[in-house]
Amino acid sequence: MKFWSKAAIAGMAMIVSACGQEPEGQVTEQPVSSTAEFELPIPMTNNAVALAEGPDGPTLYSFNGLKSGKGWKDASNAAFACIISIKDCEEIASVPVNEGRLASAAVTVAGKIYLFGGYTVAENGDEVSTPEVFAFDPKNSDYKRLADMPTPVDDMVALPYLDRYIYLVSGWHDEGNVSLVQLYDTQADSWGMATEFPGKPVFGHAGGLANDSMIITDGVAVAGLVDGKRKFAAAPFAWRGDIDPADPEQITWRAVEAHPGGPQYRMAAMGDNDRGMILFAGGGDNPYNYDGIGYDGEPAKPTDRIFGYDLNTDEWAELGQLAAPSMDHRALVKSGDDHYIMGGMDADQAVTARIMKFRIDD
Repeated sequence: MKFWSKAAIAGMAMIVSACGQEPEGQVTEQPVSSTAEFELPIPMTNNAVALAEGPDGPTLYSFNGLKSGKGWKDASNAAFACIISIKDCEEIASVPVNEGRLASAAVTVAGKIYLFGGYTVAENGDEVSTPEVFAFDPKNSDYKRLADMPTPVDDMVALPYLDRYIYLVSGWHDEGNVSLVQLYDTQADSWGMATEFPGKPVFGHAGGLANDSMIITDGVAVAGLVDGKRKFAAAPFAWRGDIDPADPEQITWRAVEAHPGGPQYRMAAMGDNDRGMILFAGGGDNPYNYDGIGYDGEPAKPTDRIFGYDLNTDEWAELGQLAAPSMDHRALVKSGDDHYIMGGMDADQAVTARIMKFRIDD
């Protein structure tokens, strides 16, 4: 892995483009990614993804999302299981809600997948954050309704901790972003509140948790009103949160340097306990609504970058390239040595069924 010092990062940030091109004078890394030999049954983006042990071994799961038409009618509650060993994907029981959901989150804890919220889209464009929480049992594909979120959020970061707790960091609630860090206890089916997120509240941000520390970066903030309408802007920041293992509600936050290359929207991300690193891949260069067109009217462009934050050295690392630029993701998942991205949007903002995988060289 190639690590950059904080001084180098500051210099690189001045010359790396927002769409993830290599800095001038740097040698382009060879891709460490490929397209998997199986794909989702239908194109799907903005879907909640997770990995769990299914009846036939490690299985990738996809829930909710947006189908290829990218209109309000294309919000979906469909679910899919992709068995890695046999490279096969099939549709499974849909999420038990009446309307499709966008920007929901899925997290695996103690063998079950916990599915949180999302938002619905009405014909007139109204978007409503939903409170539902379900536990999905991969053994029998059953859903169980659990305690609702105290504050319904979507486009949040969802992070597992100690194979028991799940943090929901910031996100959108109906009319605006919130700074809340909601903490769900899977054993007690109960909610608490952790130390509030100190950065500007955002949606579409990305993050991961490894060991006792999390990194939260980028996303979209409300930048005021123009002609009575909210104006959105990318938030180029990064925050580190160190958890007190004796009291998971206590998080010590501090700002860290933003990653080079400019902010990205809806990156795939996860924590890697073994490396003590938070990994990020893909993402869009321009904040956009669910159709991939920026709030400023310009189409968003995806990146092919793979990079990470080393919690031990407090430095960013460039780790390679995806097989193809990709954006509109809710999470990154790992099975064995392989990391997977399921669905998303390609360079033309087209919804894809593609599954990509990559490995990080030691």
